[in-house]
This record gives sequence, structure tokens and C-alpha cells, in this order.
Amino acid sequence: MRNKAGSILWNLRQFSILVPTIRTLSMYHLGFCRSKIAHSNWTLRNLPLNDFDNRIQPSIRYLFQDALSGFQSESLNTVIVFRVNRLCPRRLSFDSKHCFVSIGTSDNGLKKVNFHHEVSCEDVLSKEMKSTPISYMKLSEESNSLSDVLDTFSKGPTFPSSKYFLAMWTVAKRMSDDKKCYEKRLMFNHPAFNQLCEQMMKEAKILHYNHLLLSLYAIVKLGIFQNTLVVQTLLRVIQERITECDERCLSILSTLLEAMDPCKNVHALRTGLWLLVDQQVWKIKHVTTLQIVMKYIGKDAPVALKRKLEMKALRELDRFSHLNSQHMFEALSTMNHRSVILLNKCSKKVIDNIHGCPLKVLMNILQSCKDLRYYNSKLFKGIADYVAETFDIWNLQKVLYLLLLFEKLGFRPVVLMNLFMKKIIEEPKLLTKKNIVAILHVYSSLNHINQCQNKEFLEVMASALTDCLHHISSESLLHAVCSFCVMNYFPSAPIDQLLRKDVLSELLTSDDREKNVHKLHILEACLKLDLTSYHKGIDIALPQLPLSASDNTKATEVLSRLLGNSKGLFSKDVQLPHNYHIDFEIRMDANRRRVLSFSDVDVPSATNIRRVAVLCVPRSSFCFNSRHPRGFLAMKMRHLNIMGFHVVWVRNWEVEEQMMKDAVRILKTKIYSVEVLPTIGVKLQNPS
Repeated sequence: MRNKAGSILWNLRQFSILVPTIRTLSMYHLGFCRSKIAHSNWTLRNLPLNDFDNRIQPSIRYLFQDALSGFQSESLNTVIVFRVNRLCPRRLSFDSKHCFVSIGTSDNGLKKVNFHHEVSCEDVLSKEMKSTPISYMKLSEESNSLSDVLDTFSKGPTFPSSKYFLAMWTVAKRMSDDKKCYEKRLMFNHPAFNQLCEQMMKEAKILHYNHLLLSLYAIVKLGIFQNTLVVQTLLRVIQERITECDERCLSILSTLLEAMDPCKNVHALRTGLWLLVDQQVWKIKHVTTLQIVMKYIGKDAPVALKRKLEMKALRELDRFSHLNSQHMFEALSTMNHRSVILLNKCSKKVIDNIHGCPLKVLMNILQSCKDLRYYNSKLFKGIADYVAETFDIWNLQKVLYLLLLFEKLGFRPVVLMNLFMKKIIEEPKLLTKKNIVAILHVYSSLNHINQCQNKEFLEVMASALTDCLHHISSESLLHAVCSFCVMNYFPSAPIDQLLRKDVLSELLTSDDREKNVHKLHILEACLKLDLTSYHKGIDIALPQLPLSASDNTKATEVLSRLLGNSKGLFSKDVQLPHNYHIDFEIRMDANRRRVLSFSDVDVPSATNIRRVAVLCVPRSSFCFNSRHPRGFLAMKMRHLNIMGFHVVWVRNWEVEEQMMKDAVRILKTKIYSVEVLPTIGVKLQNPS
């Protein structure tokens, strides 16, 4: 009886080996093979996130399952059918035989494919997948093209396949853009390319998680379309194994998601990353990892998560190197999180260690300051002074980029701009049609005038612009001429070219018509007010600009208290010729001792009448941290003086912030003559 039972058991064991086990896989919209039989829980390698896994993993899993809905099966039209014997936990083995089958669009987007197990679980890796000592770095050094890497793979595929993609990406980074484009076409047409992609998908479950992430990053960077089966398969496996993410993988995953195009699957993975970072942020040990995560966590990340990352960075401030401080600006800018405390601390370290800092890093810092609306005069001055001290070692074009960033921030680096002017005067051959417009824009916008060099500088710039008139676009010519006008300089040849009817018609029918009309009005005003002897004008009728108006409730109340309750002592929102607008007009005697009522003055142009224009000016009309007016304000003041006004400007934010008594005193000192400050309407102390 015992022998019979043993014989039966032996026969059953042999039968289980000979008869293949059939498993059914469901093909979802993304084309993923997903077993209906739940795998047993395996022990994860390199799993530092045990606590997070216990609490968060179910929600992440359901999140990824929900993300599968809404995708169209038409975008992924191939599925790989392969044979295996039985599934071993986390260690899968596949043979090299495969076939591609085309599937159509089903009613419910669901396809089922059966495959059989044929290989023993003991044979984990086939001969073609055995590890070899060669690394992707060595392979990239031995290869001169992407096809060379694929040729090496086709001769003897070895495990892991990730090294071939990493090697191709490394080789591609060494190429020029044109050669890279050509090599990518050859890569897609190479007979071994599909085989490599298939092999990569087979190994996805058994690769180390960081290798899996790097592989997908290399695949994306190589230009393989995101809706292909290989990309979506790797993306899904990364989702399923996200709890294996250690600190190094966090930085790789963050960088990977930044490189991918938005889609539901990517959004689900990004949301999973947010949950993971939220749980692990206090355990991050390396400042570099923290900054990479901050840089690529995404602008849409929850505000609470951004603040938690900010607090972590503040805790690590004592460990910040000067490089960490430099990179923190870009990290905060990319995350779209303005932390003034963190920026102030990093600014101090940047200033203290600025010597030797590359110009590209300084430009990134300034660009981040602009994006974050962060203004630090000490930081700006420190950067400008350093570049001025080392001016001779920098490329002129890079210095111009720096000046353009300073202009966007409204900061006027006087010493640096003087050095740049001197360089242009000494070497006018450095000027090209591309940088002429940019240079004129910077100097006119910041209203920078150097009395010793200004005339010579403008002559050199006008000569260079005249030489390239036949090669410059109409809009670039308009911008350049408008910049000259703001600086009160009028080169005849460029203006004559601009006033041609065909050029004007082109400007008025372009996509930037509104901006062009505004600049043409500036040109017209300058020709009539500054250059009255000019024999030409704009022949085409320009569209009217919208009338300007401003809300100056506080300033109106201040003027009423200063001038008394009598009506007609000032006029509000006055529109003048040439589209100029002034906030208040006051009429005074010639010595600016007393205010005259509008009803008592019959002839505003009389010699004994002084018209005073009061301008309430915003911060943006002045250079940062100074009282130096920018270009358009300086031009407006010049033109108002020509029209017979005495111009008084008041910084409106100062009026808004001051108490009423202090605001009245400020306005009084500006309106009345310095010699005599009579008390009108209210009793005030003389500020002197």
C-alpha cells in the first residue's frame, strides 16, 4: 500500500513537470501583461522604506490602477508573447524566442493572451543573459556610434540589457545634434534594436531598481517615443516597485519624471513620488539628493510638501557647501517656492565664495531671482563687481547675457556697464546684428549715460546698425531705433529706412502689432518734440492707444489736504498730446510759491504761470534700490519739460505706506520751491 502511494505521488510529480501550467494574462489599455493570480509577497532587495510600505503601499497601488483608465489601445499596437515554465519570486527567466502579434481595438480595450511555462525555476538566467565583467562605461568607450553598441549586443547579448541603453545614451551625449539625429535613425532601423527592447522588458522585474530607473531615463533621452510598449512597460514596473526606492533612487526618479512628457501614467508615478518623499524627507542624508528632489519635484507638488522640503533644507544649512548654496536658487525656482530666509542665507554664502564661480552659474542665479521675484541688492552688486573685476577673462556675449538679466531685474551695474561701453568703443567689430538690438535695449531701458563715453558709444552703435540695415528685420530695426530715441539720439539712416511705407505696413500687420504701434508712437513723439527740425514723419495714421488711468486715492486725499478744500486747485488724470498721461496738474506762479486756481487762469501758457505735472510713479519705473529713473520715465520727463511742465514725481508706494501727515510733508517739499515752503491748508513743519 505504501509502495502504491509512493508510486502515485511520483507519477503526479512527473505529470506536474510534463504538463505546462496555463496562466491567463489580461492586456489593459496600456498593453501591460498583468496576472490575475496574485504573486506571493517576496522579500524586497535594497528596501529602506519598510515603514512607508506598510502604511502607503496600498494607496499607491490603487492610485496606479486608477491611472490605467482612459488610455487608448490604438497607441500601443503590439504585444510580446513569450514562454516561461513557472514564475519564481522576483527572479524570472525567459528564452530568446519571441514573436510580435498585432492586436486590433476591442470594444472594451481588453485582450487576453495565454502563455506556457517551459523552463525550470532553477535555471534563473539563460546562457545569453549571464553577467559579464564589461560595464556600460567601457562599452561606451569602445563604441563610436549607437550602431556599434547594438552590434555588440547582437553578437552576444549579456545580462543586464540596461548597460546597452546606458552605453548608447553616453555615446549620444558626445555627438553633435545633427550626428545624433542621424544615429538615432540608424538605431531605430537596426535589426537588433527590437530584440534589445524585448530583452529589456523581460529583465525589468529582476533588475536593481536604480538600474531600471537609469535604463528608462536613457531610453527617453534616446528619443524612443513615450507611448511605445517598452517605455510603458518599464514605467509600469517602476510604479509597482516604487517602495524599493532608496535615497539614490529618489534623485534618479525625480530626474526621470522631469524628462518625461505629461500623461496619466507619469502623473500617477509623480503622485507616488510625492507620497514617498513626504514620508522619507527627514531621512535624506545627502544635501545633493535633497536639492535634486527639490529641483524636480514639480511645480504642482503640494504646498505642504514644498514647505517640508524647505524646512529640511534649513536644517541642513550648516552642511551646505558654496556649490550647494549656488544650486539652491535654481532648485527653489524650478519648484516655484519662494523661501526668503533660505535665499538670504544662500545669497550670503554665494557672495562670500563668488571668486572662481562660473558665469553660467551666476546667470542661473539671476534668472532664478527673477522667476522668484527675489531682489537682493548685496547679491546683485556682488555679482556685478566680481564680473567687473574679472571683465577681461569673459566672453563679451556672455557678459551681455548677464546684463540682460540685470535689466530684467531692474538693476543697473554702473561699473560693469561702463566697462562694456569702453569695450564696444575699442572693438566695434564685436558688434553683430544679433547683439546690437540687445545692447541698445539694455542701455536705453536702464537709462545708463556715461558723460565721457556716451556720444562716442552711440555713434559706434549707430554706425554698426547702419552697416546691417539690409540684413536686419523690420521689428529688430524698430526696437533699435526706439532705443536710440529713448536715449535722445537720432541716427538718420536707420530712421529713414524705418519710415519707408513698406516697412511701416509690415510692422502694422505683424503678430506683434500692438507692441509695434506703441513703439511707433514713441518714435513719432520723439521726432516732433526732440527733433523738431526733422523733415520726415510717419505718413501712415497710427491706431490710437488706450487711454491711461490710475487709482491714486491716497495721493488725491494728500493733495486735497495740502492745497486746502477749495475746488479747482488741481486737475486729476490729465491726458496730453502724444499719448502722455499725468496723474495731477497744478498751476503755480513762476517762482512756485503759491498755487493758482484753474478758474483764475485764462492763459495757461502765460510767462507768469508755471504748470506742474505730478507723476505717481511705481517701483518698476526706477532702477532697483535707487532713485535713478529708467528709460521711459526719463523720456517722459524730458518730453513734459519740452511741453512746458515742471515735473514732480512721487513714488506711490511711499505715499501708500506713510501716515497722512508724513505723506503731506513729502508732497509739499516736492511741489513748492525749496526757498519758500508756505503753509497752505494745514500747518506743517519745514522738513529742512
